[in-house]
Amino acid sequence: MKAFFLALVASVFTSAAFAAVCDADKVTLRGAWGEAGFSVEVVDNDETRAQGLMFRESMPRFSGMLFVYDQPGHARFWMKNTLIPLDMLFLDENGVVTRIHENAIPGDLTSIDGGLGVLAVLEINGGVSKMLGIKVGSEVRHPAFGDKATWACN
Repeated sequence: MKAFFLALVASVFTSAAFAAVCDADKVTLRGAWGEAGFSVEVVDNDETRAQGLMFRESMPRFSGMLFVYDQPGHARFWMKNTLIPLDMLFLDENGVVTRIHENAIPGDLTSIDGGLGVLAVLEINGGVSKMLGIKVGSEVRHPAFGDKATWACN
């Protein structure tokens, strides 16, 4: 009976953790390098996307900002008024990382080109993608990618 109870409790916690992976405020990435999760703030309108992470002095290590667009397009970013170095992961409509820009320089006005077909951009602390080994081709799990996602929230 005790073993059954422990198995039931483990099953409930595993299911709860699995369900949490597809919360709007969480992003999970996976690839040959492993798997990692981030707490994210979703910005999905012109006003919040324009503000982004400007003027923030810090961000917890496994946190980030997910920029979501209405349709895939050509994404370009800059670091004006951004005070912390960032890694930018450019994602297609399937939730696949198509390009990574590591350690964007705070305050730099140089355009960072994410390329065509970008539906979302995940900004995380600079150096974290390299630390974890995140590569182009990694898959992202988040409700923003819907049924088209390679790693869908089913």
